[in-house]
Amino acid sequence: MLLVFAIVLVHKNYFFFFFAVMMKHLYCTAGAGMEELLAEEVQHKLCATQVEQISGRVFFCSNADLYTVTQLKSAERLFLLLRKTEPISLPNNPAKAAAVIKQGVVGDLDIWKQTLLTWTALQEELQCSQQRGHKRRREEDEEESLTVADESTHTPTSSTDLLKRQNEINKESHEQTPSFRVSCRCSGVIARSYTSQRLGRIIGMAIKEHLGWKVDLKEPVLEVNVYLSDDHCVVGIPLLKHPLASRSYMKHNGLRSTIAWAMTSLCPKQLNDCVILDPMCGVGAVLLEAAQEYSNAVFLGMDTDTSQLQKAAENLKASGMEGRVQLLRSSAMEIPLADGAVDAVLCDVPFGRKFSCSSDMPTALPRLLREMERVIRVGGHLVLLLSLQLSAQLKKTICTHKNNQHLNSSDTNNVHTDPSNTQNESKDTPKTLTFHKSSSETSNTPLLFSSLQAQRTHRVSLGSTDAFIHIYTKIQTQAHSH
Repeated sequence: MLLVFAIVLVHKNYFFFFFAVMMKHLYCTAGAGMEELLAEEVQHKLCATQVEQISGRVFFCSNADLYTVTQLKSAERLFLLLRKTEPISLPNNPAKAAAVIKQGVVGDLDIWKQTLLTWTALQEELQCSQQRGHKRRREEDEEESLTVADESTHTPTSSTDLLKRQNEINKESHEQTPSFRVSCRCSGVIARSYTSQRLGRIIGMAIKEHLGWKVDLKEPVLEVNVYLSDDHCVVGIPLLKHPLASRSYMKHNGLRSTIAWAMTSLCPKQLNDCVILDPMCGVGAVLLEAAQEYSNAVFLGMDTDTSQLQKAAENLKASGMEGRVQLLRSSAMEIPLADGAVDAVLCDVPFGRKFSCSSDMPTALPRLLREMERVIRVGGHLVLLLSLQLSAQLKKTICTHKNNQHLNSSDTNNVHTDPSNTQNESKDTPKTLTFHKSSSETSNTPLLFSSLQAQRTHRVSLGSTDAFIHIYTKIQTQAHSH
């Protein structure tokens, strides 16, 4: 399954090595609605093959190094695939069920031994990668104070020592009986007869008897993850202790990072050399994910809550992005920017909470939408995360293409087409933000937007509820009454 060999690089008395890893069989878990985006991401970033997605999981093969794999943004957890088979049918008798599990879930002893070798090698690779990263950061911090004489005191590690260490790891993996515990999840017909806990105990006993591994429920070396459904039987071993979705740079959590990343990735165009605004930024989750993806863009975050802006500032500092994201205390009802000042607006609109204008969100949405539309240039994009209720209202607020044509023919004075070419716009250098006091007075007349053209709607799960990501492109300038 895996071929590992050590390569030693010598540069300025530093010896680095890494494991060139041939094809690894992996899978990631994903939140509902994120499977398609994860499949696209592993193909794009890892050049993955044999990509297959099922509900909540994406399977793939890749020869990318493990550190690169851990940089996936849409995944929840990362696993080394041990076994993926057709669904099993369990009898109600526990003794008979144990025999079926031994055959259908545990299976071939040699596969488990090889997977243990693979897992051990990947853990060593990840540890070496982390050590190099820590060493590099430490050297950068101490660069000014270090002298050539200081550097010469480091004792290089020989290639023989490195290969010897890898052989020791392989030998330990062959000889040891690792401790483990089983994490089981089941659904469908099996779940009607067996709870996940009961199945976990049966599977654990089968592994112990068949492989000789030691059960440890508190601090095991390995966690065996089993998923049984009417369609699949999947067995894997987590490669990381912490979920990929847990960003180390998020000191204060807000919107789940995978969803924030999805909002960025679903934008129809690349956002480098662009000005990007989040007028309700909260702790800055959306802007941070966008800033990780686009190194040359300019970011602006606004919020009316000072405490939220403070948390956003702390997140920016923890991520090293404080110089790239500007924060401003301002209301999304009156964005202090000139018309057409930004290339994209990304916004997680609060669900059902009271807004700063003392109006509930359904009432405030049309005015919010008007301000966001106003500051986006023609050819720019609007990406909104909305609750199911607000999504239904949004579709009524923004005209359909058919209504657009009717509106244009009935009142051409209300719509002004921008003569600038969208392709040329995309090549512009970042714009200087011009602050502008907008007029957003309340109107009893329903607001209908003909300037925004729907591109895509994507449903995602937020855990306790679902939401929609809406993507629009501004195709013309909407006239605003003042």
